[in-house]
Amino acid sequence: MRTETPETLVRDHTIYSCVMGSRAFGLATEDSDTDRRGVFLAPTELYWRFEKPPTHVEGPAQEQFSWELERFCELALRANPNILECLHSPLVDSVDDTGLELLSLREAFLSRRAYETFTRYAQGQRRKLDADVRTHGAPRWKHAMHLLRLLTSARDLLRTGVLTIDVGAARESLLAVKRGEVPWPEVEARMNRLAREGEEAARHTPLPEEPDRRRVEDFLIRTRRASALQPDPYDEVVQGVVPGRGVGKR
Repeated sequence: MRTETPETLVRDHTIYSCVMGSRAFGLATEDSDTDRRGVFLAPTELYWRFEKPPTHVEGPAQEQFSWELERFCELALRANPNILECLHSPLVDSVDDTGLELLSLREAFLSRRAYETFTRYAQGQRRKLDADVRTHGAPRWKHAMHLLRLLTSARDLLRTGVLTIDVGAARESLLAVKRGEVPWPEVEARMNRLAREGEEAARHTPLPEEPDRRRVEDFLIRTRRASALQPDPYDEVVQGVVPGRGVGKR
């Protein structure tokens, strides 16, 4: 049976890789990092062992993080904001046929659950900003910028049913926040307004009540089955197959 390390799982079995962070959001500046995210498909045979493949791998490159396909789908079905945004990155590094099918399922993962998950994440970030203001007299402006971006993205998703992560024409106004050029009360007012608009959008959203779990599961099962059918030298040892002679003929 083949041996795989976390590094080789990412190197040899990645089905989808993209750039995330400020570069994907259209907010990159000269000093911005390049954050890479990916999805790998662990060979099915690795699940026959007691020790299962990792659900995620950090690295091997700096600023790189990857999820195993099943874990990625689980999180996407739960409307995890980071995972959904990864599926919608405009900056795709690499994608194979399985990755293309994953991307074709984007809308299957979207549901009204997004309101709760995006709101919960935003509220957590807002509490941190408020704590910074109380302690230091000002927030971390970069985090304030990204919270405004997230709230806008969530509101528009709920309004239209489409997730767009590039900020487009809002780039300069958001970068002004990052530079600390916008007073905190004004930033706070914008956050409150976006939160109210998101709540209103949730009442009339075209998103379905639940994601299409069956469609995603069908994709995962077919993908696992195809992986299991891939030839491996281990099979010949286990089955007693000698090339050219067939099973059981020794």
